[in-house]
Amino acid sequence: MSSTPIRRCAIYTRKSTEEGLEQAFNSLDAQREACEAYILSQAGECWTLVPEQYDDGGWSGGNMDRPALKALLADIAKGRVDIVVVYKVDRLTRSLMDFARIVETFDKNNASFVSVTQAFNTTNSMGRLTLNVLLSFAQFEREVTGERIRDKIAASRAKGIFMGGYIPLGYDLGERKLEVNEQEAAIVRAMFCRYLELKSIPALTAELAEKGIRSKRWTSRAGVVHGGLPMRVGAVTLILNNRTYRGEAVHKGKAYAGEHAAIVSDELFAAVQTQLQANRVTRSQRKTKTGGSPLTGKLYDSDGAPMRVRFCYGRGRRIYRYYVSECLLFRTAQQTSNHVGQRLSAARVERVLNDALGGLYTGYNVQDKFTLLERVTLVGNRLAILVGLAKLPAHASQDLLLSNAEQLDPCARIEADQLQLSIVLPPDRRGRSTRSPDAAMLRADDKAALAALVRIGHKRLLEIYASPLKPQTHSRMRAPASVWRRQRATFGLLAPDIQKALLTGIAPAHVTLDWVLTKEWPVCWEAQRRMLGTSD
Repeated sequence: MSSTPIRRCAIYTRKSTEEGLEQAFNSLDAQREACEAYILSQAGECWTLVPEQYDDGGWSGGNMDRPALKALLADIAKGRVDIVVVYKVDRLTRSLMDFARIVETFDKNNASFVSVTQAFNTTNSMGRLTLNVLLSFAQFEREVTGERIRDKIAASRAKGIFMGGYIPLGYDLGERKLEVNEQEAAIVRAMFCRYLELKSIPALTAELAEKGIRSKRWTSRAGVVHGGLPMRVGAVTLILNNRTYRGEAVHKGKAYAGEHAAIVSDELFAAVQTQLQANRVTRSQRKTKTGGSPLTGKLYDSDGAPMRVRFCYGRGRRIYRYYVSECLLFRTAQQTSNHVGQRLSAARVERVLNDALGGLYTGYNVQDKFTLLERVTLVGNRLAILVGLAKLPAHASQDLLLSNAEQLDPCARIEADQLQLSIVLPPDRRGRSTRSPDAAMLRADDKAALAALVRIGHKRLLEIYASPLKPQTHSRMRAPASVWRRQRATFGLLAPDIQKALLTGIAPAHVTLDWVLTKEWPVCWEAQRRMLGTSD
């Protein structure tokens, strides 16, 4: 006699706003209660509720950028959930495109979803057609609501009403109205007057830094503190162009008379705009760079500080681009940073990354190789790279991307919708010779990679409930989801003395990262020691 298999059910709840979530029994609780009752009614079909809760309070259903939804889809991909139970379909998503992606994930992992208040079945074409019709109305409702809110904001701004957002320096927020802060207003007027004297925004920025003047510091109604940071060139430019100081309310490029009082006179504001325009004309006639800098805002030095683009002239007025640590650009008399800073040839680092990303995106139609990069950190003679997976095409396979990454870095891994890998930055050529990295430095990097491999192995074992450190979870043990995870999990099962040698860096000299990854490790600890060369 065959028994009905257990169907693991996960409840997903969502509310678009945070209003009312502080109550003892809120909308999320009501949704969960209804879903739990439905699952209980299906006990005869062996439905059982998983302990994890997937609640998105204060997140819109117009996109998939929701923490609980991401966690739910990740657990479905790992085979932990068979059925997703929601109160209504629009709790899951209000977008047809996102719905298609979610259903594709469900089908790929043999999972389905159930709406408590609406009878739908996603396993047949008629059910999907009905769902598409329903979601079309949900998306229409969301778009109409968005248009209504935008129209309300536009009408309010036309009347000069402050509709929220960042509070500019020189004002405080009263009852839905900007009120002049006389102490800060004096600073703003001084900035406008001083700019007319210096005629240079960088010079004005340096002067503000020496005086210790910072951006507007304010706390939102949610208790989040904003501002209070040293001013940079961009922030100073925004202040000098901000028509709010003229007593106007601006919306989509149109200016209206505001309810707040002006800080800067019309004559002073007009004079500053004239000078800014003159500077723009002067700069536009100069040749300042040879091409774009795709790593702007993405490249960081070993101290975690951003590296910015700078230019210099060589022989024949040839322009050279560099990425330079921020601490080398904004040194002032009051700066106490002990960071040494770094300087890289832009052409060199972009060429290395372009070659590496070419192999990484093999099999993908990626037009701009630098688009998916989220962060690149220079650590010693290596580049630590974070690649965002959210912008990949819907049909893209993460396993293929990880397989390509392993060709560049055997320790590459995917965590939290990011691909993490590291590549070597070749030494820069000086004349006819090439500076090579110190052998000791390379050995140190290899030891660190071996230690990381053991830690990753234990993490993979925890994911599949096979960790020797937690025998109570072995009843739920399952196979690794991919060859990459199986290979990494092996290193958490090596003999304790071998793991200690890899963690502490006392393994024999021939034990390198490439060596251990190419070996087929036996189960017997003594055989492992003989392979490593540490057996007595």
